[in-house]
Amino acid sequence: MDWLDKLEDIEKRFDKLSAEMADPAIMQDQAAYQKAAKASSSIADIVGKYREWRDSKQALDEANELRASGDPDMIELAQEEIDGQKATMTKIEDDLRILLLPKDPNDDKGVILEVRAGTGGSEATLFASEIFRMYSRYAEGNRWKVEIMSSSESEVGGLKEVIALITGDRVYSHLKFESGVHRVQRVPQTETQGRVHTSAVTVAVLPQAEEVDVQIDPTEIRIDTFCSSGPGGQSVNTTYSAVRVTHLPTGLVVSCQDEKSQLKNRKKALLVLRSRLLELEQSKQHAEEADARRSMVGSGDRSEKIRTYNFPQQRITDHRIGLTIHQLDAAMEGRIEPLIDALIAYNQAELLKGEAVTS
Repeated sequence: MDWLDKLEDIEKRFDKLSAEMADPAIMQDQAAYQKAAKASSSIADIVGKYREWRDSKQALDEANELRASGDPDMIELAQEEIDGQKATMTKIEDDLRILLLPKDPNDDKGVILEVRAGTGGSEATLFASEIFRMYSRYAEGNRWKVEIMSSSESEVGGLKEVIALITGDRVYSHLKFESGVHRVQRVPQTETQGRVHTSAVTVAVLPQAEEVDVQIDPTEIRIDTFCSSGPGGQSVNTTYSAVRVTHLPTGLVVSCQDEKSQLKNRKKALLVLRSRLLELEQSKQHAEEADARRSMVGSGDRSEKIRTYNFPQQRITDHRIGLTIHQLDAAMEGRIEPLIDALIAYNQAELLKGEAVTS
């Protein structure tokens, strides 16, 4: 089956789903309607581009007929139309190749973002706070919601660790390449001799796992409650509202104490645990596909050094794709689109190479 046959089949499926969504019986069945709507939405962009391509092809055919008519007054005009439609079709075909690439099933999900201070002591905790702020600002610009699940402050006002849930439109598709070690090079505020120090933070981006994605057996977890510590007020610190969930088969431990309600902390801890279990399972699958993943942007391993933020030179370098931009101040304010877009484009190019090899 060539790509035109594939596109025609996708369009037929889209039309069938549209008809289902207009069926009164389906409209009354919320689950069935949402399933059809989700399936329709997943191919709507492909169908739209295919219809653009078909319209352009029709215009090209008409221009070719006009040029073949032999009318001297129309030949030049027809040739201009032919050249324009050929360029348009080429651009649409490039877009369609990307749209037809295998979809990451997690792209539409929200994420659990985990930022932890690494080497560098107090300076690392300050940088962790700035990195989290960078992602929060980026999320704000995309109209995503950021909800802190758990956090731990350092003595200097930085963050030893912060875990947050980010939800919105295709969050994981934008942030999935951010996992790894982020290194900072700058003169710390406490440095009296002006020497540049290197510190690091670890970032993990986990696709948000729903209950349908990961089932947790209640007999395989231990839930402990304890008094919260740190900021939060007396009412938090004097009640057993903090929750620690231990997953016995894997040894994974998640603590949550940001809410005054034990029930809310438990719910948040289980959400984080599900996402970590999903990541664990997917990591096993990725290990089996290691050769294929070496050509991608990165393995997603949180021990992999992916980026350096050099403050004296006002530059950011992404080591995986060899990209350097001199817009550090803007990036720290959340304007990281040049990095995100370049990583997505690089990954798509690598995937297209793979498609070309196997097709």
